[in-house]
Amino acid sequence: MKEGPDIAMIGALIGDPARANMLTALMSGKALTASELAAEAGITPQTASSHLSKLEAANLTRQRKQGRHRYISLANDDVGGVLEALMGLAAKCGHVRARTGPRDPALRRARVCYNHLAGELGVRLHDSLKANGFVREEGEDIDLTDRGAAFVREFGIDLDALSTLRRPLCLSCLDWSARRTHLAGSLGTALLDRIYTLGWARREENSRVISFNRKGEQDFLKTFAV
Repeated sequence: MKEGPDIAMIGALIGDPARANMLTALMSGKALTASELAAEAGITPQTASSHLSKLEAANLTRQRKQGRHRYISLANDDVGGVLEALMGLAAKCGHVRARTGPRDPALRRARVCYNHLAGELGVRLHDSLKANGFVREEGEDIDLTDRGAAFVREFGIDLDALSTLRRPLCLSCLDWSARRTHLAGSLGTALLDRIYTLGWARREENSRVISFNRKGEQDFLKTFAV
């Protein structure tokens, strides 16, 4: 490919096993230190530093300094969306890690995808918004309808504040486990934050798993009925 975006360069950066492990760890949405990412990748801190420099130079990650530490996170929603889509493609093509465990069903049920809800319940949320006419979907484009705006405000989200952000309100994200769409964008983030605030669910420590309590899941399924 002699013209246009250099997908080979991006693919090479993401495709390295150590960098792939570090990027996957950042899918939790939590900023991690270089030492923590080195542990995730199973490499030395010095090697991790070299990898992280390459990722930052390519605008795939960003870092913030606080005291003696520097904290690394994904650069933006687009990077998270690409990683989730690659996970979906890998699962569809049969390229799945051999290691399984108790967390696997929980990850498939509900997890954080960078900063929004993914898994079966994330797909359920998207399907409910679409089925009830709250969002309009054309291909990869998702738009909030007037009915949807009223629902979002009633659910306790400040839609006016979201409209001032530079991030898109609604984005389509391919769920790697369900292999269907879930909702990303600033609205996806706001919905997940509201779920936390209502006490329906919480993030498991050091994990992407989102655990709903019994009443919280009942309220979630009722609110986001299909």
